[in-house]
Amino acid sequence: MTQGSSHANREPRLHRVVVIVDENSNPFELGCATEVFGLHRPEMSRQLYDFRLCAPEPRTLMRDGFFTLTGVAGLEAADTADTLIVPNRPDVAVPRRPAVLDAVRRAHARGARLVGLCSGAFTLAEAGILHGRRAATHWQWADEFRSSFPTVHLEEDVLFVADGDVLTSSGSAAALDLGLYIVRTDHGAEVANTVSRRLVFAAHRDGGQRQFIERPVPDPSTASLSPVLEWARERLDTPLTVLDLAARAAVSPATLHRHFRAHLGTTPLAWLTRERVVLACRLIERGESRFDVVARRSGLGTAAHLRTLMRRATGLSPSEYRRRFGRAEMA
Repeated sequence: MTQGSSHANREPRLHRVVVIVDENSNPFELGCATEVFGLHRPEMSRQLYDFRLCAPEPRTLMRDGFFTLTGVAGLEAADTADTLIVPNRPDVAVPRRPAVLDAVRRAHARGARLVGLCSGAFTLAEAGILHGRRAATHWQWADEFRSSFPTVHLEEDVLFVADGDVLTSSGSAAALDLGLYIVRTDHGAEVANTVSRRLVFAAHRDGGQRQFIERPVPDPSTASLSPVLEWARERLDTPLTVLDLAARAAVSPATLHRHFRAHLGTTPLAWLTRERVVLACRLIERGESRFDVVARRSGLGTAAHLRTLMRRATGLSPSEYRRRFGRAEMA
């Protein structure tokens, strides 16, 4: 075999995801990154990413001294990353070490995708990457972040923000939401759905969804909303109204509105619209290319209305969504 044919038959290089782990990093977000990007998945016929950990020191004491991480690559591995996940830390007032910030800046300069999970947004901002950009971080540190980095457009109370090649998530479990969004962007909706099933986690929550919902202790006499929600989901293609939901729940529209606010953090109409947009996205992912059909089957009415609501919810038009997340044959 000639050298040329050897190169021609060589497998393409996998997209490399590198996580920088630094002193006092949170184990949870590290675990999320490992679960989404690092695990071998026998249910798939291919590996999705080349995943590596690196650290500026041979021994890294993790948050609150829970354990010490050893045996990972040195910080030079960050210079090989296509996607670089930067370190977070519970004490956001402690600056990152200069070597870590320099590695982040080098990655950004050569065009790598940068990801900050939870308080990792502080690392990106400290490196100067977020100047003039949109970002998310844990609600607990929103005030401190805003005062420390006034040139960053902090989007409060959202799960994650994707601003071009710089992505940030809010607290803890939102790391999984952002990770699945990245898989979805890189490999399509079907692959992301497979990963989410393995994680037993929601396949797709909008980045703009609220970080948390205040949930008062429910009154035992309050009937669950689940039956009416399931009933509505089975009828999204019909002209359902808030009055229909209230009648099904056997309560007044005002009472239904209070229940939705208390238990779901939204209004009945906003919930109904969101469910219809989610259904429209699924139809497109599964290969339906006729947007008038998608609009009708999801209860959104017209293709024009579909376009308006999808762009508002996902930031993409139906055509753009199909190119990014539809089946390969629809690309």
